[in-house]
Amino acid sequence: MTHSLTRRHALSLSGGFVAVAATGAFADTTTPAPADPAATDAATPTPAAATPIADYGIGDMAAKVKIVEYLSFTCPHCMHFHRDIYPSLKADYIDTGKVRLEYHEVYFDQLGLLGAMMARCGGEMRYMGITDMLYDKQMDWAGAADINAAVAALKKIGLAAGMDDATLDTCLHDQDMAKALVAHYQDSLNKDYPNDSFKGTPSFIINGTQYANMSYDDLKAILDAELAK
Repeated sequence: MTHSLTRRHALSLSGGFVAVAATGAFADTTTPAPADPAATDAATPTPAAATPIADYGIGDMAAKVKIVEYLSFTCPHCMHFHRDIYPSLKADYIDTGKVRLEYHEVYFDQLGLLGAMMARCGGEMRYMGITDMLYDKQMDWAGAADINAAVAALKKIGLAAGMDDATLDTCLHDQDMAKALVAHYQDSLNKDYPNDSFKGTPSFIINGTQYANMSYDDLKAILDAELAK
């Protein structure tokens, strides 16, 4: 099974997705505040350069097979894939240099976006390890009673990964990063799944061919066929 998301829903997220506000709660930017008439004649500032976004992964960059996984950190089916299939995939194919796995994040909700921001807070070197922790502890933060409890649980993961409170607060309050991540995610969907063809998470692109969620036996058969070419 997959966690489904329509293109219409995906594109609607850009208006309301933000990081944690300074108070610790989510800010709502769906309805902008009225413009200040006194500021209408002020010079328009030059926009800052967009935050560059990279898609992180694991495995030999020169591997014969490349898997792109579209995943959500709040998706229970992604958690099950990570728990039940990823360990075998890593041992049999990634660690042996046969496969490169790259993550493309999908944001169903603000918690999923915050999870991604926290995973990226430690940089590329910590990203995969924090991803493991996010899935291992998914019920602690994604299933929290309210947003403040969820953020507290996310920060526990970040602290366990070696970051400090100040660093985590900076990452989780980074509005520019939040906007850049959503824009990057939408650009990726437009490129890889045009015409509203994206069905949900987890989804996979293996050497250019799209696949839905599957068992390890089915995944193994596809990988072995690609490696035999």
